[in-house]
Amino acid sequence: MPRSFRNPADGNLHIQITQGELHVTNDPDHVLTTILGSCVAACIRDPIANIGGMNHFLLPKADGSDRSATDYGVNAMELLINGILKLGGERERLEAKLFGGANVVAVSSAIGSHNAAFAEQFLADEGIRIVGGDLRGTYARKVQFWPVSGRAKQILLSGIDRAVFEEESRVAVRVPVRARDVELF
Repeated sequence: MPRSFRNPADGNLHIQITQGELHVTNDPDHVLTTILGSCVAACIRDPIANIGGMNHFLLPKADGSDRSATDYGVNAMELLINGILKLGGERERLEAKLFGGANVVAVSSAIGSHNAAFAEQFLADEGIRIVGGDLRGTYARKVQFWPVSGRAKQILLSGIDRAVFEEESRVAVRVPVRARDVELF
């Protein structure tokens, strides 16, 4: 289970979702939070069953590295949708809000764009409506999502938040470029 804390200001349980994590709930006191740079978080819910969740993925599809399967959008999206369905959600009622996919690190600007495009295409292919969110841009963002009500709040972080920059720079990513490979650190 991701890290969580009871926020004395609102009494809600804030559950922090980091890279490769996801959480599904039907508890109205749960608030799912994350900080995103080039990563994407999908906030998906069934508004009738009052069940929803959030994931946080690093790359669209596996690249042959030894990362966790949930670091990849294709797996994280399937696990999130299946988690909602297991709690009683119905696929045809699902709706989504997408956040992230920013180009916060100049040398890896394509990663955020690829993540955003992947998430949009995945949901289109699955027939899941996108009802809100904020993708792309150049700023990192903090996102809060109340999965039962569907409320979402985003705070753009001024400049490049150092923690996001360090986390994104820490992860080695191979991005194919037409005539050569570029290794990002």
